[in-house]
This record gives sequence, structure tokens and C-alpha cells, in this order.
Amino acid sequence: MYGNAYNAYEKSAAATMSGREIEARVLSKAAAKLRDCQKNWDSENRRADLEEACTYNQRVWSILQAELAKPDHPMDKKLRQNLLNLSVFIDSRIFEMLVTPDREKLSAIININNGLAAGLRSRPMAEQ
Repeated sequence: MYGNAYNAYEKSAAATMSGREIEARVLSKAAAKLRDCQKNWDSENRRADLEEACTYNQRVWSILQAELAKPDHPMDKKLRQNLLNLSVFIDSRIFEMLVTPDREKLSAIININNGLAAGLRSRPMAEQ
């Protein structure tokens, strides 16, 4: 019963959010999934939960990479390149986590996701 109400709320909220808000929310969700894996490292479901969290993060970053790689992307070229370089690190760390899981190595991805989400939630200088 509550699940259906929550899903309806999620769809409604997503319909009214800006692109930046959606990106921030998705990055925060990706970080939360990894943080849950860290907190529940000794769970018998760790492997499945970690695979799910890493797969979700990989999808998020693949979408970001595709957008940032577009030649007509409006973001400053240097900033775009820096984010693309960061995405290479994220890809590498995610694959590393799937091969040799390490609780502490999740922190880097969590911190990057949360940092980018916070940046997206702040207002650009042009709007201030």
C-alpha cells in the first residue's frame, strides 16, 4: 500500500524537478546505495547488494559520460574534461570493487557522488 504511494510521489517529484536537481538526486541515491553496502558489509547479502549498488553507479556515470562527451555540451570544456577524467576513476574503482570488494574503497565513490550532488544543488553564480 505505502509502496504505491511512495512510487507515485517519486514520479510526481521527478516531473517537477530541474535537470540539476534530478542529477543531484540520482548521485545522492547512488552514494546511499554504496553507503548501505559499507554499513552492512558483513551481511550475507553483501555480494548481491554490492553488485546492485555498483551497477547503479555505473549506469549513472555512463549517462553522465555520454552527456559530457557531446561536442555541443554547454559546460566549459576544461570542466567537462575534468569530470570525464573523474568518470574514468569512478569506472575503474567500480570494476575493482566488483573483482576485489573492499569496504574502505567505497568511500571515494561515495564522497565524489555526494560532492557533485551538493555542487549541483547549489545555485550557479549566474542565478545568484
